[in-house]
Amino acid sequence: MSQSKSASPSVPNQSKGVLRHVVLLKFKDSATPAQIKDVEKAFSALPSKINTITGFEWGTNVSPENLAQDYTHCYLLSFKNAADRDAYLPHPAHKAFGQLLSPYLDKVLVVDYFSQQ
Repeated sequence: MSQSKSASPSVPNQSKGVLRHVVLLKFKDSATPAQIKDVEKAFSALPSKINTITGFEWGTNVSPENLAQDYTHCYLLSFKNAADRDAYLPHPAHKAFGQLLSPYLDKVLVVDYFSQQ
């Protein structure tokens, strides 16, 4: 009997799904409402500066489940494919946003996935 190899995770058909880039932010307790508003405005401006972003929405946590682990802001960016997301990551506007965010950021969680029907 031959040894079975570990199954690798299945890779979805990337041509049929949209690539979603989910970003959760937790701000430092010292971040003021004005500083957080500046971050919100800067993140919201990225789609006008980076043409590979095909969709953008965001909001603040309103869940009654108390499971957010102190993350308060959720951003959802959409890309046609991984190459477009990969162009976004090192883009100068994205890097500048990261520099603006950094002093106020306590922690961040990022999850990317291809949408499934």
